[in-house]
Amino acid sequence: MSAQTPDSDSFTPNIAGESVAFRDSGEESLAPSSHTDGDSGFGSRVRSAVAWRWGTQVAAQIITWTSTILVVRLLDPSDYGLFAMSQVVITALAFLNGQSFATSIVQTDRIDERRVAQVFGMLLLANGVLAITQFLSAPYAAAYFGEPMVADLLRVQAIIFLTIPFIALPSEWMARQLQFRRQGQVNITAAIVGAVLALLLAWLGYGVWALVYAPIAMFMTRAIGLTLASGLRVKPIFDPRGAWDMLTFGGTLTLCQLFWIIQSQSDIVIAGRLLSTYDLGLYSEALFLTLIVTGRFIPPINEVALAAYSELHRAKKPLGPYFLRTARMVMTVSAPIYIGLALTSGPAILTLFGDKWAGMIPIVGGLALVMPAFAMQLICSPVTNAMGRPRVYLFTSICGAIIMPSAYIWGVNGGFFEGDTGALGLVHAWWVAAPLLLIITLMMTLPRIGVPAWALLRELAPIALACGAMTAAVLTVQHMIPLQMPILNLALSAGVGAAAYAATFWFGFRPLVRETWVMLRKPGAAAA
Repeated sequence: MSAQTPDSDSFTPNIAGESVAFRDSGEESLAPSSHTDGDSGFGSRVRSAVAWRWGTQVAAQIITWTSTILVVRLLDPSDYGLFAMSQVVITALAFLNGQSFATSIVQTDRIDERRVAQVFGMLLLANGVLAITQFLSAPYAAAYFGEPMVADLLRVQAIIFLTIPFIALPSEWMARQLQFRRQGQVNITAAIVGAVLALLLAWLGYGVWALVYAPIAMFMTRAIGLTLASGLRVKPIFDPRGAWDMLTFGGTLTLCQLFWIIQSQSDIVIAGRLLSTYDLGLYSEALFLTLIVTGRFIPPINEVALAAYSELHRAKKPLGPYFLRTARMVMTVSAPIYIGLALTSGPAILTLFGDKWAGMIPIVGGLALVMPAFAMQLICSPVTNAMGRPRVYLFTSICGAIIMPSAYIWGVNGGFFEGDTGALGLVHAWWVAAPLLLIITLMMTLPRIGVPAWALLRELAPIALACGAMTAAVLTVQHMIPLQMPILNLALSAGVGAAAYAATFWFGFRPLVRETWVMLRKPGAAAA
């Protein structure tokens, strides 16, 4: 990206969130900056950012999961089917919400008050138009799905767009400075508000409306909390002149989001006309469960990674070694979770959701098998975006928008395996499309960051071996000790699998364990 034009009214909030004016060069003064704190200070800040952003995300998700499990037992699959239909429309419009323009604040070399105000103006305009559009188009969406109630759901959920400007701007501003502690505190508060409200409304018999009002309350809580936490006070400017570089970067990411939405929502769009609300509810909840890691835990990692990669790139440092560490960290956590879920999908669903959700078991087991490939694909875009090369992400997004819907159409009509019907056809479409998209993404990403394919395979080999040992141990114990009670089966299988995974690393790859421990205890040593 080219350097921005200096502006005389530059500013940055200090650690307490107050607005502080500084020199007229237009260049942002970060404290500490990547040029003055050294590798040790940078490693410490990244470690703190990951700890707060990811750690608070874990805490928030524990709260949300607890509420979700209880709410699922109170609602019916058809409620989740209706909710999934409305979410398709919201997500389809959300790519225009301006979040990508706010992300340009993180990546750009220099920033000033006028540019931040211009981003704020774009966010207000975009989301105001989206709220009106969703409200007016609600009857047409309901007609497409053949469910009149979808129109009412969409009209109420239009409120969400009005909160986006007050979430996107302060969160990206704090992300630029690797300040994630206050964001995490706000997210936990919002999770508590949403969880309590969802459970209360489900208990009182509100049905699908419990799934609608709870997210609205969470968005409003985040908007208020992040605005206060950031201390960012700017008046919106609706004149885009002087912000062409940010518009170009944000516009490219917006196109990426468009193709991402086509990729990620086409299964519901296709299945919504072919499956009943009951079957669609089973698939959507199975997808929600299996996307917990990729959809809840990887985005926080990517937020920190984009900010860290951007700072490293501005300091003219190679990003390849940092990407390999990120890949190893993400796969060390996500791969065993997904393989374990595939091995224990039966007792896990019966224990957590109850017998009426037993139809989810083969769907969850099938989706979990392919999710490690999906997780790996998701962590690639921040590194090229940080280098000012969003076109790489754009290309892979276009590929995903072609590959995934094509596979869904073929799979739901029984194109992959004989006897495929409905949701299982979608599962098998994932088996084919996700690995193919991962291969394309790595072919586009690795050469640009100077990482050969064998280096990535070398980093991931211990994880693959540990997952293999875990699989063998779990299958053996399930065969030798068949337990009828799902909760006992789940506990035994999970315990044996975790022990086998940990033992493989401890006895076979102890240097990696020690390196990880050093990284956690001594961030300066890890950075060196």
